[in-house]
Amino acid sequence: MELGADHSIAFAAGALGPLVGRDPEELIGEDFDELVATQDRARMNQLLKIAQSKGRVEDTSVRLQGPRGTTPPMAMAAHSLDSRAGRFSIAFRLRPTEDEQDEKLGLQRDEASGLLDSESFGKVAEQKLESFKQAGTDVKMTVMSMPQLKELQERLGGDQNESLMHSVGAFLKANSADGDTAARVDDQSFSLIHEAAADIEALEQEIAELTKEADPDGKGVEVETATVDASDDSIGEDEMAKGLMYTLNHFKEATGQGLSLKSLKENFGNLAKEGAERVQNFRKIVAAGAFDPAFHPIVNVKSSKIHHYEALVRFRGKAKDASPFREITFAEESDLIHEFDIMMAKKVIAWLSKKPRNSDACNVAVNVSGNSIDNGMYLDQLDKLLKENDWTKGKISFEITESARMSDLDSANNFIQRLRGAGYEVCLDDFGAGSASFQYLSTLDVDIVKLDGSAVKNAEKSKKGRAFLSALTELCRRLGVETVGEMIDSPQTLAFVRDCNVDYVQGFLFGKPSHNLKDFDPLPHRELMSW
Repeated sequence: MELGADHSIAFAAGALGPLVGRDPEELIGEDFDELVATQDRARMNQLLKIAQSKGRVEDTSVRLQGPRGTTPPMAMAAHSLDSRAGRFSIAFRLRPTEDEQDEKLGLQRDEASGLLDSESFGKVAEQKLESFKQAGTDVKMTVMSMPQLKELQERLGGDQNESLMHSVGAFLKANSADGDTAARVDDQSFSLIHEAAADIEALEQEIAELTKEADPDGKGVEVETATVDASDDSIGEDEMAKGLMYTLNHFKEATGQGLSLKSLKENFGNLAKEGAERVQNFRKIVAAGAFDPAFHPIVNVKSSKIHHYEALVRFRGKAKDASPFREITFAEESDLIHEFDIMMAKKVIAWLSKKPRNSDACNVAVNVSGNSIDNGMYLDQLDKLLKENDWTKGKISFEITESARMSDLDSANNFIQRLRGAGYEVCLDDFGAGSASFQYLSTLDVDIVKLDGSAVKNAEKSKKGRAFLSALTELCRRLGVETVGEMIDSPQTLAFVRDCNVDYVQGFLFGKPSHNLKDFDPLPHRELMSW
């Protein structure tokens, strides 16, 4: 198909006719915009603007208006025939729907803009950076913030707001390096990977103009940007992608504390490299096994005996009781946690292998991040590890931490049932810490839930807390699920959870995590357990 300067159709041929329900000859002279699905017209206009300025756009998704409604998404390429006159050559071909592609790749999108969410953006970036490098394409990542976007959306009606977000999403997609490396980071912020030569100042102005045109007051919003280099031969594509995610997470954390993108811009360019270097260093620590498990007892309230130990990490070169929070948080945010989780499981199994196998004195819970159970590499490696060490049945269990990061509860439950079916108990950590806890309990079939320490402390302080916690433990009992109370650091908290019928307890009242189990023999404050 060829378009004239006014977007009228000058030539049409091929399978286009059946798609739109008309013979190609009948389309000559028609307005091309009328053939495009209503919801994609703003996107199409932006794509043609980009094709006019850059010469072409390739393999981007557009829907047409067919005889039975909107067609499935099709891959479109548009080439500028005359940048001054605005004439174009356009080709379409059928492609898998975006939803089908996303489902296959495990990607999630922001419904309003059609852009990837930040987690999916990280997955795509890792794949795309390698292909960009192989193609010799230098790319950068730009983060874009619109501080007044919320106020503008409040001024707009539902349809107008929907149209604006479609336009913003279409524009960012079309300006991204391959047509779909753009994301909505939060309510007012976006990011995209683009060619290094892209004119970001012009991009700012175009987005600002889009919002001004949509605004009934004609004000629009201020657009702020910061850009980081995503091409560095000294850093692998995988490390760079994780460095970019580190940058985005740093940005979200800072803006959540009230800082503007302007205030961060000066140091923003170094963040991706800093993040990539931290990824490399963390991987070296994991590969070298420069960490050890420290054990913390979980005690049976009724028998006063240690039921099992939770294996907690302690990194070498740190103070004895130094918290690993900073390193583990970085691993979570940079999508490295699955690499650490499998190495920690190997460490615990190696430690257990030195103990008598006919003894039940050493039962250990290994932590698994909610992020890891969505990772195919982790699942395959864990399956292989357990098959090679089937003697660990009944000696280790798995405790799912950061459960809020589980994106697919059905898949999570499949993972849990695979473990339980193989003879391994599963505990759900952080229970009661958020509104989704009861959804987890109804969807996930587990053996134990660990009541979040902050939830226990809050219940202890509240007038209704005892009734709430007692009801929670009774619900778990009826479901055949045992309970562990966390952060039991005082005799008063121990008495409280015991009165609420919690099955097991864990906390500094029974000692700090230790590499040596002899530190818990005898168990500190065992006398407080007597009724």
